[in-house]
Amino acid sequence: MTQDDVHDWIVTHFGAARTEVLAQFTRRIVTETPNQNLIAASTIDTIWQRHVLDSAQLVPLAADAPDGDWIDIGSGAGFPGIVAAILTDRRVVLVEPRGRRATLLAEIAADLDLANVVVHQARIERLAVEHPAAIISARAVARLAALFAIGHRHGDDDTIWLLPKGRSAAEELAEAMVGWRGMFHVEHSITDPTSSIVVARGVRQA
Repeated sequence: MTQDDVHDWIVTHFGAARTEVLAQFTRRIVTETPNQNLIAASTIDTIWQRHVLDSAQLVPLAADAPDGDWIDIGSGAGFPGIVAAILTDRRVVLVEPRGRRATLLAEIAADLDLANVVVHQARIERLAVEHPAAIISARAVARLAALFAIGHRHGDDDTIWLLPKGRSAAEELAEAMVGWRGMFHVEHSITDPTSSIVVARGVRQA
């Protein structure tokens, strides 16, 4: 997909107003990247495809999620957490252990008037559980088994997990199913034919 194709896809699915907020967000990330190495320099010119669309495609996969928070583990530069906050009306909880990143995420949320964003500078395994999340996401954080281990207490049987993966999706899923049970399936990524998204529900220890 070209950058224009990506832009058109997002406008079609989410509307022009939200797409414009995404544009403001991407400009901020590009500006800040030299200071914090937020995204690889080689992906700046393709940020809409490599990062924005890669995050936005998760939102339709959560269409039947129950009411509740979207928790994003290891939010980094805000992919997919800030994107999800822009494209949905859910409360999105960004969990980022690095101080500078957490501060930047809070600043971006304030600058974009994203009142539905909460930022915690913490590791997910040390974050207090308020109530089960409706959705849990993590992009480029850890292997599936490790993600379930550190995050499962924040979910319940109805929580939908959205976990973008590259070529290792099938291998990681087989590895995770040794110690974890639930309903798992793999969606093909629309940004890269070699990448996949693991979608899980009812994750629990075996």
